[in-house]
Amino acid sequence: MTEIREYRREELARLAGITVRTLRFYRERKLIPPPRREGRIAWYDDHHLARLRTIAALLERGHTLTGIAELAEALDHGRDVADVLGVTPTEEEPVRLTPEELAARFEGQVTPDNLAAALDLGYLGTDGDEIVHISRRLLDVSSALVREGIPLAEVLAAGRRVREHVDALADMFADLVLRHTEEEDAVQRLRPLARSVVEAELSLALDRRLRRDGEHGEGPQRGQRPEGSGGPEGPSGSGAF
Repeated sequence: MTEIREYRREELARLAGITVRTLRFYRERKLIPPPRREGRIAWYDDHHLARLRTIAALLERGHTLTGIAELAEALDHGRDVADVLGVTPTEEEPVRLTPEELAARFEGQVTPDNLAAALDLGYLGTDGDEIVHISRRLLDVSSALVREGIPLAEVLAAGRRVREHVDALADMFADLVLRHTEEEDAVQRLRPLARSVVEAELSLALDRRLRRDGEHGEGPQRGQRPEGSGGPEGPSGSGAF
């Protein structure tokens, strides 16, 4: 088991790239959990350092301290990630991991920027010393893509694009159902049909893509983007942290 290092206040601030005054301010705003106390000495650990680096990355992405504080307070008090994010009941199974387990899954690519991106997308939250991923399936897919050599940052970027497309599909399906039924639970009851349509269409789309690649050679080489991959026709890959 990996030993968690501990730091005095000044050392933690230096490693996080902030001042001691800023660290005190974050503590007062409850952006970080309280330190372990040994007499008059406050000891912080790697979890505090990771939280501070995540705060910095979220601030760079335009999040406010108020919003970050609300998220941190809710998660530190053990609320379910889906509740914090305002997500309705789902078929997806959340997964709890330690920071070390998360780092091992993604081969050292859990940087502050990637962690902030995952939080921004709603994939990750924290509950005490644990990290909670909102979907076991997405966690398994994204870690498999990283093992295949795809950088985690690109997996997250693809996940953001996929999110945009599936949100549009969900709206289209819900609008279709609600136009033709008065049942309050119709969308929930018929969601397996929507999932089947998306899975079938994606499978057929991949078949078409593979046929095109076969007709024109072996397709793009490793490290190259296929022509038109950034166009409006849809994502060329998927996955989510």
